Amino acid sequence: MEYRKIAKEGAEVSLLGYGCMRFPTKGRGIDKELAFSQMKLAFDNGVNYYDTAYPYHAGKSEVILGEFIKKYNIRDKIFIADKLPTFLVTKAEQINKYFDTQLKRLDTTYIDYYLMHMLTSISDWEKLKSLGILEFIDKKKKNGQIKHIGFSFHGKPDEFIKILEDYPWEFCQIQYNYLDENNQAGKAGLKRAEALGIGVVVMEPLRGGSLAAKAPDKVKEIFKSYKQQRSAAYWGLRFVMNHQGVGTVLSGMNVIEHIKDNIDVASHTSINSMSKEEHDIINQVKKVYADLMKVPCTGCNYCMPCPFGVDIPTTFSEYNSIYFFNSPLFYKFQYMARAEGMVGGGKAGADLCVNCKKCMKHCPQDIAIPTKLSEAHKNLNNKPIRAVLKIGAKVMNRKKKS
Repeated sequence: MEYRKIAKEGAEVSLLGYGCMRFPTKGRGIDKELAFSQMKLAFDNGVNYYDTAYPYHAGKSEVILGEFIKKYNIRDKIFIADKLPTFLVTKAEQINKYFDTQLKRLDTTYIDYYLMHMLTSISDWEKLKSLGILEFIDKKKKNGQIKHIGFSFHGKPDEFIKILEDYPWEFCQIQYNYLDENNQAGKAGLKRAEALGIGVVVMEPLRGGSLAAKAPDKVKEIFKSYKQQRSAAYWGLRFVMNHQGVGTVLSGMNVIEHIKDNIDVASHTSINSMSKEEHDIINQVKKVYADLMKVPCTGCNYCMPCPFGVDIPTTFSEYNSIYFFNSPLFYKFQYMARAEGMVGGGKAGADLCVNCKKCMKHCPQDIAIPTKLSEAHKNLNNKPIRAVLKIGAKVMNRKKKS
């Protein structure tokens, strides 16, 4: 495992960070036993940075991480990254309230890397300052409850740089991958952070799986042309890890094989280690995505839950998939089955959207969600097939009631 520093005065952290937003699930909750075995595999192979947040898994992500750490008695061997839910803070006293809740959930007395969660503009940061965040940070750093301070960002490059330059941050967290070099903080933000000596944690290196298992067939064919056989995920992570200035790269790992693959790439990628041939392959892949992608959704779920029941991320994933893969009927059928409530527990189709635009306020990608949902529905829906599925759904519901 390669190790790098995020904060100048901090210890070295694993190049591969464990993202706790996508723990494996069972029923309506986290599959605790499987999550523990997966985190233990990562820990045993050198992963020492674990990233969670207040809203992940409705608060259970922090709890599960805390229980895992306690079970194996490894608090002094790993680094916890957690985030203040800034989007929920409206009063000064809430800052301490959320922080104390997080310590309790994690069953710890301190947090190694604490972030202001999901800042989108300098005005978000100014609002926090008006509520006493600077005094809070100063106090918690002095008493040791926060070791290093940073922020996660979802917005435009100029806003990112304004926040970056407004406070002596130790690190920041940005979305970065080979499709997002010019989106959000992007390459400009990465370079500015490096110039200021501020560490960078990268999230969404695989765009919610779109650059990994969900990669289009054409992309996989390009990767197969390389002399060394690697997964699409390996390529995506290697691209990000190759960058100067990147301290650790988060991966929401919930499959054993994926964890092993991610560990492999983080053990064989040093800064500027990619060859010209490798960069040429990435450039070919970027062109394929540019031609095929319909919605730049990463599946972050910040738009959820929809008050009217639409499963927004899944709908966009299915919409992209009919263009990414050579099985459009499969994804159309899958969409319509969900839309009629035959899978997932309730109707969740894009036709439930009423254009309230609540989701757009939370989308890091600035997607015109209602417009794209309408577009997705037109491409995924088939009236004759939908009519048959509607009958099937009614039959299923009758059986459940009887």
